[in-house]
Amino acid sequence: MTQMWDEILEQPAVLEKCQIVNEKVIKEIVAEATRRNIQSIIVAARGTSDHAGVFGKYVMEHELGIPVSLAAPSIYTIYQKKLKLTGSMMIGISQSGKAADVLEALKSARECGALTISITNDPNSPLAIEGMFHLYCNAGLEKSVAATKTFTAEMFLIARLVAEWNKNISLINELNQLSQTFFQGLDPGIIKTKVERYRFIQECFVLARGINYAIALESALKLQETSYVRAKAFATSDFYHGPLAMVEKDMPVIIYAPNGPTFCDVMQIIKRLKENLAELIVVSNVDDALKLGDCAFRIPQTSNDAISPFYNVIIAQVFACELALLKGFNPDCPRGLNKVTITL
Repeated sequence: MTQMWDEILEQPAVLEKCQIVNEKVIKEIVAEATRRNIQSIIVAARGTSDHAGVFGKYVMEHELGIPVSLAAPSIYTIYQKKLKLTGSMMIGISQSGKAADVLEALKSARECGALTISITNDPNSPLAIEGMFHLYCNAGLEKSVAATKTFTAEMFLIARLVAEWNKNISLINELNQLSQTFFQGLDPGIIKTKVERYRFIQECFVLARGINYAIALESALKLQETSYVRAKAFATSDFYHGPLAMVEKDMPVIIYAPNGPTFCDVMQIIKRLKENLAELIVVSNVDDALKLGDCAFRIPQTSNDAISPFYNVIIAQVFACELALLKGFNPDCPRGLNKVTITL
């Protein structure tokens, strides 16, 4: 058993703890954001945490109607520029809380008048201390280099903050139930069995649309860092603009197609790829999509695009972990990588 596998299985408990420990500070952030009448939000992060930020961008714009941008940390660290951030919020995300460029971005934002929020798994880390408010993943020590439980905790914290801010009681309830429904209907053992078919793949595409685009990005990253597969993620809308031409017969394509507003769009690319004889790996909770897959993974039912990413990412994580083992690699210790990456 690997540490990555153990940490995947810990996620329901992590979400429950995460919810409890952050309830008070989330209300405080909402009160301060309301008082300041926040008009824009910037997310600063790298790697897996950046994918949580992409999830956050979609959820915040969808729920709050506030424009969200992803920070370019080099503006602060290399070019040493200041931005006009009065009326803005910056959220800095780093599981270790030691990402130097994210820290500099958050420091500069605070100096320039922004409301600053940090999300980390270490309440004593530099980033946690720098933020005006800190949201704590409370995931326990994550030993595997491939992040799993901290990623879902980061997504959860952003979604829970947004739901409270927008007073979306339905979303709050669904998020609060995730710790009970996280593995509902999912059998990690069956997922592992199906992965055997792909033990020799060297490249693939990973597709999704809307809020689940973040999961396509994270899925590709997990395959890259654990199995060294040349995986590339695209939004289905972008895939038509060139990358589709690279799809040849039997090319593996992983597609996240949950029920919801993006489903019809994703189904169109599934049908197109089926005509191109691609090897389709479909992750969905809709029979029409699942039956078109050469390999299919069923996720629990929800039509909420803020919830389905939590179910989709389980498939991504288990798939990557098991594929690495089938290829003879240790997903806990990818070559050339460290748990904490310092970039400026």
